[in-house]
Amino acid sequence: MTQQNIKQLETELWDAADNLRSNSKLTAAEYKDPLLGLVLLRFAQNRYEDAKIEVEKNLPVNPRTGEKRVANKSDYAAAGAIMLPEKAKYDYLADLPEDVDMAEAINNAMKLIEAEYKDLEGILPKSYQQFDEKLLRDLVRVFNSDVVKNAKGDVFGRIYEFFLMKFSMQGAGAQEGGEFFTPPSLVNLIVNFIQPNHGIIHDPACGSGGMFVQSAHFIRTHENKSVNEAITAYGTEYKSNTTKLAKMNLAIHGIEGKIINENSFYTDPHHLVGKCDFVMANPPFNVDKVDAKNKFLTEDARLPFGAPLTGKGTIGNANYLWIQYFHAYLNETGRAGFVMASSATDAGHAEKRIRQQLIETGDVECIVSIGNNFFYTRSLPCHLWFFNKGKKAENKDKILMIDARNTFRKVTTTINDFSEEQMEGLTAIMNAFRGDDLEVAEDNAWFNEHFPEGKYQDVEGLCKIASLEEVEEQDYSLTPGRYVGVKIDIDMDFDYKGRMAEIHAELEELNAEANELMNQIQSVQL
Repeated sequence: MTQQNIKQLETELWDAADNLRSNSKLTAAEYKDPLLGLVLLRFAQNRYEDAKIEVEKNLPVNPRTGEKRVANKSDYAAAGAIMLPEKAKYDYLADLPEDVDMAEAINNAMKLIEAEYKDLEGILPKSYQQFDEKLLRDLVRVFNSDVVKNAKGDVFGRIYEFFLMKFSMQGAGAQEGGEFFTPPSLVNLIVNFIQPNHGIIHDPACGSGGMFVQSAHFIRTHENKSVNEAITAYGTEYKSNTTKLAKMNLAIHGIEGKIINENSFYTDPHHLVGKCDFVMANPPFNVDKVDAKNKFLTEDARLPFGAPLTGKGTIGNANYLWIQYFHAYLNETGRAGFVMASSATDAGHAEKRIRQQLIETGDVECIVSIGNNFFYTRSLPCHLWFFNKGKKAENKDKILMIDARNTFRKVTTTINDFSEEQMEGLTAIMNAFRGDDLEVAEDNAWFNEHFPEGKYQDVEGLCKIASLEEVEEQDYSLTPGRYVGVKIDIDMDFDYKGRMAEIHAELEELNAEANELMNQIQSVQL
């Protein structure tokens, strides 16, 4: 399916489901989990049917009987799916006759899945009796059209993400206090940059688990092994309902992982300091109510450079708690990629001291400036930070600065993302900095425009490799715009003088009209 087809499908499905909601007595918050449960059931069967072909093809044959072994849950997990009991399949539910209680059937489907997958026990929604029977049947039909039944895994992942975003915009579990639904473009760029293809992956602010899902996509695309052979996923999420979503999301994608419902500021439930191969996160920005006197925080091994305390002994902003956590979790060759508020690259006082110490480790690998309108619920810029404790020696005293604020594709009037060309080109810049193969398609116009010689070079307004000496000269700022400069494109064929004359004439005319209107108003008042 094309991007346009996917967006049309997302909108059609949401509009249909939302129209049905308007006829129910449930609030958006009450309606959200059951609806997402249906999306996941449909998604689970789509993935199951796709995986079934691969699983049956690869089943070993008994040499004595000549028959293939019966498939099991492990086979489906290796293919990135869960093995669905017959009465938990979406097609079974959609084909139920009118005299069967649909709510009871769906609740039972959820129980059957939980019985097979203990990590999901008590997690799946089982409150479908709240729905009117006709409304529920109509809702089931919404996700049973041919186009939906034929949608592949990535498409359904997009639909699931779209629904999460729409609910967050409605205030149903909306993102508050700097916590935002992570745009797929930013998740993809983080994954492309750090290449999480082995070992322990940790997200201490994991939300609905999107970082793990995209890592799984990366492994399936680039590695000749199953996801669960390649990685072990560990997540921590503060909100209990979001923790459930994360567990469902991982299960549906066939990803084995441990998600714990805890507050990362005051606990470290997985005990992964110095053990992670990869860390990825989009933590809540600018949190200002962390208890600086909490005993766990004062003895936290994740804060080797100390807490960012104000003069009053409080933590006014938790950004540099998160930043230190991500660095501390990495093993000696580990990589981290995370989203951070733009203010963090230039923050002063205790934050500046910590930032300087981080820079002096030589582990800061890259900073990327992201423009407005990438987030669904707020229009705000941000930065992506990348750490690499396994940098090559020649890069240890260098940081790649990328200003991507002018690199985007306009999706709607309020939403931007990266096109495939832009994503590939930005990834190639990082690979070139590391000395890896560029692997850019020959017809990538974006890359060819900026790098006509087919290799990395500093590009004004886009990217620059900065030395630690240059960073020190900039007072340890990590804002890429300070290093890459500003590219000013002048159109030599454009009549700037003539256009300015036209603008002045238009302004004089508008001023005259304003004066005339003012005179009319004054005459009426008199």
